[in-house]
Amino acid sequence: MKKEIAAVVFFLKRLIKKVERLDTQKVDLFVERLTVALQEKFRGHWYPDNPSKGQAFRCIRVNRLQREDPELLRACQESGVQYKDLGLPRELTLWVDPGEVCCRYGERNLAFTVASFSGDDKEDVTSAVERVTSDYHSCSSSDEDSGLRETRPPPTFPQNRHKYQTNNVHICITPVEFRRSDQMCALSL
Repeated sequence: MKKEIAAVVFFLKRLIKKVERLDTQKVDLFVERLTVALQEKFRGHWYPDNPSKGQAFRCIRVNRLQREDPELLRACQESGVQYKDLGLPRELTLWVDPGEVCCRYGERNLAFTVASFSGDDKEDVTSAVERVTSDYHSCSSSDEDSGLRETRPPPTFPQNRHKYQTNNVHICITPVEFRRSDQMCALSL
């Protein structure tokens, strides 16, 4: 559970740092509080032999129906951070499961793997997750509010996929193209 929570925390930390609304000390305090909140929430709801059990309970979700995830809000309150200053996309879903963390921006986009783990070794996920989030570029945070629609499935060509590996952490990113009005933009996931 600690590896998966670390992957989520590092992933969110990179997203938060990109918007540059919070100083480093505030970000560090926020992620420290978020780590504790997630550990407390997931305790008793972690099933390595059946990862899909409890999946909805462990999901971190922000969308137009639930603008603030309870654990993110708790970490904000405990660290003195305004939720809006996190600068997260309007629609974000993170699934935190034993052995894998996945993310989806928007409600209609494809999910991608943030980190996957194999074996019992303790991995240092920091560098792998940092490389994933450094490839994140977005035209819009909301596919529903902005009219952003996927025009075709993500390419499956090996040369278009970016793979990172650190010890037993495997991260795979596939570029996805979206059409907004007459303009094309690439969302690198």
